[in-house]
Amino acid sequence: MPARTTDSTPERPDDDHVPSTAPEPCAGDDAPAPPAAGEDEAGERADVGAGSEEMKKEEKEGETGAVSGQRVVAVRRAAEGGRRWRALHLTGCAVLLAVAVTGGAIAVGGGQDRGAGVDAVSAAGALSPGDLARGDLDAGIASLQKHLRAQPRDFGSWATLGVAYVEQARTKGDPSRYPQAQRALKRSLDLEPGNDQALAGQAALAAARHDFPGALTRAEAALKRNPYNERALCTRIDALVELGRYDDASKAADTADDRRPGIPVFTRYAYVRELRGDVRTAREVLERALNSAHAPADVAYVATALGQLAWNQGEYKAALDHYARALAADDAYLPALEGRARAQAASGDRKAAVRGLEQVVARFPLPGPLVALGELYEDRGADGDRAKAGDQYALVDAWTALARAGGANTDLETALAAADHGDEKEALRAARAEWDRRHSVHTADALAWALHVNGRDEEALPYARRATASGYRNAVFLYHRGVIERATGDERGARSHLKAALDLNPGFSPLGAREARTALKDLEDNR
Repeated sequence: MPARTTDSTPERPDDDHVPSTAPEPCAGDDAPAPPAAGEDEAGERADVGAGSEEMKKEEKEGETGAVSGQRVVAVRRAAEGGRRWRALHLTGCAVLLAVAVTGGAIAVGGGQDRGAGVDAVSAAGALSPGDLARGDLDAGIASLQKHLRAQPRDFGSWATLGVAYVEQARTKGDPSRYPQAQRALKRSLDLEPGNDQALAGQAALAAARHDFPGALTRAEAALKRNPYNERALCTRIDALVELGRYDDASKAADTADDRRPGIPVFTRYAYVRELRGDVRTAREVLERALNSAHAPADVAYVATALGQLAWNQGEYKAALDHYARALAADDAYLPALEGRARAQAASGDRKAAVRGLEQVVARFPLPGPLVALGELYEDRGADGDRAKAGDQYALVDAWTALARAGGANTDLETALAAADHGDEKEALRAARAEWDRRHSVHTADALAWALHVNGRDEEALPYARRATASGYRNAVFLYHRGVIERATGDERGARSHLKAALDLNPGFSPLGAREARTALKDLEDNR
């Protein structure tokens, strides 16, 4: 994602700084301080009562085992009828969908204690975010809730619970967790104003909701209190990347590596390098991180990042090897399952790819895999497959409504999906709104493509150029630029960028790659 205010290639960071080779364990933030002494008994009793009531409210909102299925059913029910969904007023749909989901699935609580999550909760209190990431997240949350019923003034555990809800929203694709995370983090700050754990949690929540200016502000506030807060250091990098401030993101990655070297920082450092076109360094850093990973969650996470990097470069066999390693560590890891399916599709194994993506969206109907599966159906071309493709695209609308109901900004997802498979005018509205918030390569590409599908190619071209200016090697961006250049009469540029897209990643999209080949052949025939 390129520098915010320039179309030229940003200056590269110094090449003599590479991440440390001895990462510390991914243990989360510092342990919380104990509750302050000397509080009067009446005040403590009041807080205990308040905390217990809050936990009762949490537990009434849903049972652990039923959450994912209820949410998926609610999304699918909301999307039933395909095109009829698109005719409804989106705001009203968001409210209805939120009611359907939050009635049984907004919170995780009251589940059976099991696994590492329980064992990690000591009598003294908090379960760290690192422990949650390595164990059973649902069980860990249930254990935190149990602890907070007994110790409702433990501000550190409230902060950890808030972060755990954010993580649960990410791993389960369920943005309805965000309001609950917000409440837990607020409770932590009410008990201990300005504590860095809760501020860092608020930063992570803001980033998850795509409020990147807010994420940056809260991460900076947390780092003023504790310069070594790992979550805040990582979220600051994420926010700067998503805002398109790549020079600043590179410096933030160096700072984070100096202060808290470890897998969360290594993966972000690698991504910053990839965005600058330095794929070699990105791969070396990720390989180093993978060699240092021991917990299954860390192995799955880093191996998947390596798979995604390889897939972006059209190295499908290497990508499949990395995804296999990720799934050997965690056979249910969703990003690895999705990545493997995409690599299978690009390698020509469409049957396995469809089967894999069907499994993914049956568990968590997220926009990326829904669109990928819809395109695979559409590419098969039968009437039944086209109808099935339309169902997947309708589900994207349902998901975005749910995300908005949870307080998340979904304009980028809306722009990308609607430009190719929905309402072109809505795609342009969403892309312009997102560009007004942040100037990244992804928003530049989304706006360029939305302008193109609305027939405004002269306006689109500067944004397409900006999307490819940072050195980031992305076949979709190159394809979009080539199509837009062809529409503006620049056949030489169109041939160059369409060829570059297919040379880099010839299976970047079931439909896009086919269209790129057709357009390139027409250009060559007309020379």
